Amino acid sequence: MVLGDLEQNSKIEPLFGCQDIDLTLGGRRILEGINLEVTRGQVLGIVGPNGAGKTSLLEVLSGRVRHQQGQITLQGRAIGHLSIQQRVRMGIGRTYQTPVVPSELSVAQVLKAARKAFYPKLTSHQAEWAAEVVGLKVPGHARAGSLETLQRRKLLMACLIMRRPKVLLLDEPASGLLVAELDELDQVLRLLAREMKIALLVVEHRLELIAAVADQVLVLDVGQRITTGTPEDVFRNPEVQAAYFESGTP
Repeated sequence: MVLGDLEQNSKIEPLFGCQDIDLTLGGRRILEGINLEVTRGQVLGIVGPNGAGKTSLLEVLSGRVRHQQGQITLQGRAIGHLSIQQRVRMGIGRTYQTPVVPSELSVAQVLKAARKAFYPKLTSHQAEWAAEVVGLKVPGHARAGSLETLQRRKLLMACLIMRRPKVLLLDEPASGLLVAELDELDQVLRLLAREMKIALLVVEHRLELIAAVADQVLVLDVGQRITTGTPEDVFRNPEVQAAYFESGTP
């Protein structure tokens, strides 16, 4: 085997990604030519000023919104034509900016509903394991609607990771959290990526969280990619600083 073969074999193949994604809604260009890729256990931060297209990108990747052009792939397979339900079954999970939970159900009932949502149905032990992984430490009889924001987010994450997803699309997971709670969220995200080897795509305005947990950062502005790189390089980039300052605080 020659050196070139060794180098090719040692390259880590992307787990999930998209190429040349375009999205137009109501005659307005929302995304234009977006490319990204993540490997197992990698954290990709997606940042940019308000209106940059960050949430719209997650909508496209999850299957809630159909793009007009480009390709989405999971483990080398094109999945852009699949429904959101089909993508979930293939291992793509999604959270939203507002952690909406079934308010009148207990925490135990929410976890039970999640583990029985589709086949194969999971056991109560698997639900307990998921709650422990994300650090959800509330009584099972507690009403889900009474939980604080961080605990709601943990409950929703527990419901997702029960199915051992390959990819998690997290839309502003730090929204509504106190500064003191960021460290706890930081630990959960690191555990999901480093120990469970889940690829995380994290849209976030709290740049201190992205700087702490992201391996790579993709910066968007008005639907276009400005740059991609390490947090250190990206946040020093003059174009990135100009986009934030000229568009207002994110």
